[in-house]
Amino acid sequence: MDPEHSAPRPRGLYLITPDEGDTGRLLARLEPLLALHPCWLQYRNKPAGPALRRRQASALVEACARHRVPLLVNDDWRLALEVGAAGAHLGEGDGALEEARAAMGPDALLGASCYDDPGRARRALAAGADHVAFGAFFPSSTKPAARRATPALLRQAAALPAPVVAIGGITPDNGRGLVEAGADLLAVIAGVFDAPDPVAAARAYQACFDPPP
Repeated sequence: MDPEHSAPRPRGLYLITPDEGDTGRLLARLEPLLALHPCWLQYRNKPAGPALRRRQASALVEACARHRVPLLVNDDWRLALEVGAAGAHLGEGDGALEEARAAMGPDALLGASCYDDPGRARRALAAGADHVAFGAFFPSSTKPAARRATPALLRQAAALPAPVVAIGGITPDNGRGLVEAGADLLAVIAGVFDAPDPVAAARAYQACFDPPP
């Protein structure tokens, strides 16, 4: 993202969609959460085929626009470009960041998974990413075999000239410690969508960014 025209550094809840095959149900689950204005929403649906992903991503662009919440697409910058999403998030094997940046333009949000590797984060930023994600910080039901990161890594990442996302097994109870260690955003799937009251859970994550009492 062009630093001369970039928005203020984002800070808050980075909500990620669950694997939901029913587009109507996905939108119904998201509507009250988008009303809370999470910082960003990422569309992620690993089991979905291309047609369903296109349908769902298109529907989410419209829903997010109503609430002024930027939408990023997981794994697929071409789909993000096709549906008019605000950006994309790429992991290992999801294509070159340089190619994605060139195609999406300077104002697109472009994130990179950096796992437990600060060197990868520096290379990702040099290649065109404007924010980086580390984790998993705690055991995660979404990615039980994910590489593990530590809060010390967030303290090291504070020197990076870009927002830092923490992901993996984050709860409202452990999230504040990650924010205090340097996370700008907390990325969450199950902690919100599997909660008995997803709206209350989302608010609890947002409270991790409030000043301590």
